[in-house]
Amino acid sequence: MRRTVYNRLHRHARHGLWVVAFMLASASLALASATGRSEAQATRIDILRDLPYAGTDNPRQQLDLYRPRDRSEAALPVLIYLHGGAWWQGDKGAGAAHLPRFVASGDFAGVSVGYRLTDEASWPAQLHDAKAAVRWVKANADRYGLDAQRIAVWGHSAGAHLALMLGLTGDEPTLAGSLGPHDAFGTEVQAVLNFYGIVAIPALAGQPGYGTRDSPDGPEARLLGAPVVEVPALARAASPISWISANDPPVLTFHGTEDAAVPYQQAVRLDRALRKAGVPSYFITVPDAGHGDFPDGVLERTRQFLDKVLLGRDAPFPPAPL
Repeated sequence: MRRTVYNRLHRHARHGLWVVAFMLASASLALASATGRSEAQATRIDILRDLPYAGTDNPRQQLDLYRPRDRSEAALPVLIYLHGGAWWQGDKGAGAAHLPRFVASGDFAGVSVGYRLTDEASWPAQLHDAKAAVRWVKANADRYGLDAQRIAVWGHSAGAHLALMLGLTGDEPTLAGSLGPHDAFGTEVQAVLNFYGIVAIPALAGQPGYGTRDSPDGPEARLLGAPVVEVPALARAASPISWISANDPPVLTFHGTEDAAVPYQQAVRLDRALRKAGVPSYFITVPDAGHGDFPDGVLERTRQFLDKVLLGRDAPFPPAPL
């Protein structure tokens, strides 16, 4: 049923309504995931909501902390989630559709991060918010039983773009920002989960079927404060592929071959660039899938990746397409 909904939305996207399709698809995925979560799972989790991470009272600069009641370790690895929404909609509540499955296992803590949207601030404000949240996690690790040396960042779509930027710029002081009271802590993380995120913003300009992207109302233009073609240097600087280096953490990527919002070729380019730099890249193609139209096997592969990278287990990880 969910695949049918996505396929319909994907057809609308091909006719120039990709933004509407993206919003509805994201909402459908979150609803399906949240509905499928059992009450037994929910009762195994404690949630602390609306914790400020940047030393402000801005509700966008808050996070929700998910902790299992029965934990496998005293200090748990952390899965930080960044919501999607084309950088101009969505909120940290989306984490409730994705984090509980992993937190309820007792093996992970979860953090769902809000960040300023493009109606409030342009790039790199979103990245600075995300980095301030990472610093908060590290500064409060002992207080909440978190392992500051085992952090994975995860996002869907726009959130995946932010997760990639976080993971690939942990060693770049010029992008650290100065938000929050925890500037003594770095923003390095140990893994990135990229679910159909944008990798190279300049490559999106002028693509067939993406006319709105060349206008001031396009999502990338809203993010950058101007159409991509007018700010090429900023567009490159806001592209994860521009920051790849040999010291980057492992990256898990899922991308559908029929994605009308973020072209599949973006993921291909990322995988090639990571491998060229010697960075572990786990790239899983999802044949015939649109923007998030994924089978349940994605979550199983995600857990295998986390077991391998964060928990240090000898977990299998089949690279075959889903």
